[in-house]
Amino acid sequence: MRFLLLFLPSLVLAQRFEPLDFRIERQTLSKQQDPAWQWFHPRPAAIPGFGQMITLQKHLFTSDYYGGLAVMTSRDSGRHWNGPGEVPELGWSRESDSVDVAVADVTPGWHRKSKRLIAIGARVRYDKKGHQLEDRQRSNQTAYAVFDPRTGKWQAWRTIEMPPDAKFEFARSACAQWLERDGGTVLLPFYYGPSAKAQSVTVAEFRFDGSELKYLHHGSEHHLSETRGLAEPSIIRFQGRYYLTVRSDSRAYVAVSGDGLQFPPLREWLFDDGAPLGSYNTQQHWLAHSDGLFLAYTRRGAGNDHVFRHRAPLFLAQVDPATLRVVRATEKILMRDRGATFGNFGAAAIDPAESWVTDAEGMFFEVARQRGAEGALLLARVIWSKPNRAVQRP
Repeated sequence: MRFLLLFLPSLVLAQRFEPLDFRIERQTLSKQQDPAWQWFHPRPAAIPGFGQMITLQKHLFTSDYYGGLAVMTSRDSGRHWNGPGEVPELGWSRESDSVDVAVADVTPGWHRKSKRLIAIGARVRYDKKGHQLEDRQRSNQTAYAVFDPRTGKWQAWRTIEMPPDAKFEFARSACAQWLERDGGTVLLPFYYGPSAKAQSVTVAEFRFDGSELKYLHHGSEHHLSETRGLAEPSIIRFQGRYYLTVRSDSRAYVAVSGDGLQFPPLREWLFDDGAPLGSYNTQQHWLAHSDGLFLAYTRRGAGNDHVFRHRAPLFLAQVDPATLRVVRATEKILMRDRGATFGNFGAAAIDPAESWVTDAEGMFFEVARQRGAEGALLLARVIWSKPNRAVQRP
């Protein structure tokens, strides 16, 4: 008992919240004001021995209408870039004379065990006017492509096979941060349901052999009795635990797990003072440092009622892992409000000194131009005040 009494104070101290300072450097990678399209969905990844890559695609100014996958690459930590350039193997395919197919909402990530980059997104079918087709749900599933930096080649899109259960008739991992376990399996968050209008959330585990993702099992299932339900979950690992953030039309949710599969009921995201975070109907993403967990998000209450769904500014703040609340005093603006919409963004660790958040100004409303937006493709560098020991140096 004496040993326990001596040991307990150190446990309490280990759980005490400690703020981790950071600064932000902003970089404009390009500007695009073509009336027919703009770059969208930029998401970064670090590739050891190769450099950095951003995947992105053209938004064709019809709701959720996207071109094929394009990439930008850098060999010097993003000071100079090649591209964007579309990848021929990952462009549109034609299902019939009336249906085109693209893969949208792509998130790339490095798979250490296989030494490959995996890009994962949603396979979307369009009619000739750019409208999404939902007549064949199983054809609108999750797709992935594999990049081998040793050859510089991409493997063509493949579709993930989910179990033959009616609840997975519509199953997407889209705009989702995913991760690799130490043994090489992949944890991939999904939103799913019998149709696109009834969505739940789970995390599934896959085996990856360097070429193919194979379903193993999935974890706890989370539901919401609300129009459209839940969507666009993202997962991160921090100090041995797994954190999940989830979008809904009215608010954002969070949960924490010991194994990355079984999560307790979702909780609404709150600030540490108990006020709602105010993020709704858009995604949130994570940054993990060895000494702190961070959330990137948009929200109400920032003098931004003029912005569609309050999707600007884009913020970053630290999360208290003991309370699962966002610490308001740590909040900083990643990308400033110029009237354009953010929300379709990427976030990733790059090296021990930096993590990156990337986005593009959504030029969908005239207010964006009036307030100074330029269709900019943006990179926000999060420069940590101390090295991130959870990230290996490239």
